[in-house]
Amino acid sequence: MAVKLLVYIISGLGAGIGTGLAGLSAAAVISPMLITFLHVPAYEAVAIALASDVLASAISAYTYGKNKNLDIKNGLIMLCSVLVFTLVGSYIASLVPNTTMGNFSVFMTTLLGLKFIIKPVMTTKEAHASKSAARKAVESILCGILIGFICGFIGAGGGMMLLLILTSVLGYELKTAVGTSVFIMAFTAFTGAVSHMVIGGMPDPLALIVCIVATLVGARVAALFANQASPKMLNRITGIVLTVLGVAMIAVKLFG
Repeated sequence: MAVKLLVYIISGLGAGIGTGLAGLSAAAVISPMLITFLHVPAYEAVAIALASDVLASAISAYTYGKNKNLDIKNGLIMLCSVLVFTLVGSYIASLVPNTTMGNFSVFMTTLLGLKFIIKPVMTTKEAHASKSAARKAVESILCGILIGFICGFIGAGGGMMLLLILTSVLGYELKTAVGTSVFIMAFTAFTGAVSHMVIGGMPDPLALIVCIVATLVGARVAALFANQASPKMLNRITGIVLTVLGVAMIAVKLFG
């Protein structure tokens, strides 16, 4: 029992820190840890991770919004596209054999972490604000379609895809990108958690509660720190966190 609690707490805290600091989906941390170290059934592990993601993303979004690092208007537009095309991607994935892209989110986490270390995102809010409202809306719809389809087709990588697109394509500065990412993820995680529990039943109550609380604590602390950090420091720390998590998950997949 002590080992189980330790794994629940460590995975939850790790997921929360990744969510609050870099918009990383809790499913990318909690699921592989529960599956690898405790042999929790994959479907149940994903349900626990998604449920943990809901409050962690919501509290992170609140913290970023309070510090004016959240684009709600365009985030809602992108959210609609993401939800619709996640369903489209999931349906197409059910028709096409897909065995080569299962590790997509793990390698993306590592590569994105290295990107933030080697080439930090130093875009300013003013640069993004100079775009017209119509252009930002169109870009949000198109990018939401891309993110939703890929996430639905592959089944993972939502947080990383959002962060990559928001910073590299839409030109968000890092704090606003993370804030908008966790705002969208709160809704997508809720949808995923409910569907998993309806289909697969309620997961282990102890694992669910401990992971949710640990993820919430980690996300709150990380989000508070991120909003006070300088852009340069946040890029560096985000890069290190993502790289370490990515390498750890690759190691777990290879040697677990």
